[in-house]
Amino acid sequence: MKFAICNETFNDRSVEEGFALAAECGYEGIEIAPFTLAAYVTELPPSRRTEIRRSIEKCGLATVGLHWLLAKTEGFHLTSPDPDVRLRTQEYLKELARCCADLGGRVLVLGSPQQRNVLPETTRTQAENYALSVLEGILPELERTGTILALEPLGPQETNFVNTAEEAVMIIRKLSSPHIQLHLDCKAMASEAIPIPELIRTHSQYLAHFHANDPNRLGPGFGELDFIPIFKALLNVGYPGWVSVEVFDYQPGPERIARESIGYMQRCLAEARRR
Repeated sequence: MKFAICNETFNDRSVEEGFALAAECGYEGIEIAPFTLAAYVTELPPSRRTEIRRSIEKCGLATVGLHWLLAKTEGFHLTSPDPDVRLRTQEYLKELARCCADLGGRVLVLGSPQQRNVLPETTRTQAENYALSVLEGILPELERTGTILALEPLGPQETNFVNTAEEAVMIIRKLSSPHIQLHLDCKAMASEAIPIPELIRTHSQYLAHFHANDPNRLGPGFGELDFIPIFKALLNVGYPGWVSVEVFDYQPGPERIARESIGYMQRCLAEARRR
């Protein structure tokens, strides 16, 4: 288990300065929100991608991958009934996979709740079929780039499509590809009736990535959520991947969030290993 942090946390400085602070705080990896690099990744030339990757590596960090894939973009929608919109979305996801690989990353976290909502004129079944068609179309590019698209269940307050880990796994099984896996997020899992450690144990065979945060939208340790049983469950299932800090409330300040989150996680992991 390795600790990373999402780079949009450091929204008060340049992306390169954010990489440096993440390393200084003790993180091993950095997870990138594409909108922090460019409005659209299609506007990010190979030279800039190489420059960013070198900056990450210079700090001694590894690139985990990308998340917030469709945030702050227009014209994309995973479950749109419009075939042209779905095609544009599919092509943009392919470019995100290429960008992820160019930056040295492997995982693309598909959250983007607003760009996957079931639209009023669409049934839930239709929406799922539309999503499946988009994701099937990007499989060759995921395979070529060696990347994984990790589906992220999100709570009903954020989206009306794929609200539980079980729903995400149903889609993953239908696609039946090692390049489509599961992402779990603590804040989102807190909206489920099933306890977080049980969700981890139940769906561990599909788990490719993990976000650490509190239901209060702050970092781990800034709220009431106890991470000791969560890390114990991850240890028990042999999860080998990244645990990335992702926050949505930056009021405490980026540096405090980064330092206190990793300190808390390190203490919880040590205690989980003792139990």
